[in-house]
Amino acid sequence: MIETDMSKLTKEFSDIQAELLPKVKLENTFKKDEIKLIAGVDLAYWEEHGKTFGTCCIIVIDYHSKEVIENVYSYGEITVPYIAGFLAFRELPLIMKAVEKLTVEPDLYMFDGNGYLHYRHMGIATHASFFLHKPTIGVAKSYLRIKEVDFQMPENQAGAYTNIVIDSEIYGRALRTTKNVKPIFVSCGNWIDLDTSTEMVMSCVNKESRLPIPVRLADLETHRVRKQLAHK
Repeated sequence: MIETDMSKLTKEFSDIQAELLPKVKLENTFKKDEIKLIAGVDLAYWEEHGKTFGTCCIIVIDYHSKEVIENVYSYGEITVPYIAGFLAFRELPLIMKAVEKLTVEPDLYMFDGNGYLHYRHMGIATHASFFLHKPTIGVAKSYLRIKEVDFQMPENQAGAYTNIVIDSEIYGRALRTTKNVKPIFVSCGNWIDLDTSTEMVMSCVNKESRLPIPVRLADLETHRVRKQLAHK
């Protein structure tokens, strides 16, 4: 029965992703000087009394000054089971719950996760864009291996990158944001091109982390909030 339900969910989720994919545009739908506020989004999970709970943290920064403008989070029980490749369905409810708490409107969202660099080009950054109605970028700390294709290591200098090419299509980039530090994996979410995504990520990196500031701060906040909530 459980296997049947999972199979049904997988088919349902796959159909939704297939329906959304033709609407993905890997090109800028904005002018760069219009980007003033960037949001970083991350989630964390924990188990309690046999149930799975999660928190979504969103940190909004001023793109130019890099100052934190707003910090919100949501939390709740996770009711959608984990199915590889369909993480968005599990995370979207908490993401949108956190977005509703924002008093400012981000011009762009960066996700701690993938976008176009996904089995069906529908990672969380891409999928969520259709609910956020804003350009999105995927920033992953680890590489999602697709069709047995490995990435090529970029040169050891800040800003160096190699394209991740699968079946003659560019899925994303392995980007070294800091010298002597392992790369991160950047991909378009939606309504933005890969060069601009790379530029935006690099412009938000400082000496404290290989991750862009909004994503790093959201990641740190999820650990803080999880620790706080898991002990209630």
